Amino acid sequence: MTIDYNIFTENIYADWVIDEKLFIDRARNILKFYLSVPEVYEACCLNGFDYDTVSFDFLYCDSKKTHEINREYRQKDYPADIITFAIFADSEEKFVFDGEINLGEVIIALDKVMEEAEKKGVSREYELSFLISHGILHLLGFDHQTEEDYNFIIDLQNRALEYDKV
Repeated sequence: MTIDYNIFTENIYADWVIDEKLFIDRARNILKFYLSVPEVYEACCLNGFDYDTVSFDFLYCDSKKTHEINREYRQKDYPADIITFAIFADSEEKFVFDGEINLGEVIIALDKVMEEAEKKGVSREYELSFLISHGILHLLGFDHQTEEDYNFIIDLQNRALEYDKV
């Protein structure tokens, strides 16, 4: 079965004009990698559904915006580097419309990405790819409430970035 991936992005952060096509392609490759790993596909929210298209969105903004979103929607009063709204994974009533599954939205604070990249000594592009890979796992229904889950997710992210040659 051939799957189409509709990935949409919007960058409202003026201090870093990212190559949105590059990161859409990277997100597509990361998702394809995750779905090719049996233990990921079997445990993800897509398993058991018939679909031919998967879609999701990225919003690139600043930490002021993630602080507002965190406060309004999550009752958390701090800025976040990433916020994920996993619409399909978190829904009680999962639905597929015309063969398409909308996984949700990933919101990434680019100023936080830049700070973290500098702190870790990695490129901004690498750090952004790392967060993209993290957000996609959340969209697929994965979480990291335990140390075991956290280690599983970090290992998957590292494997995905190696797969995509970031």
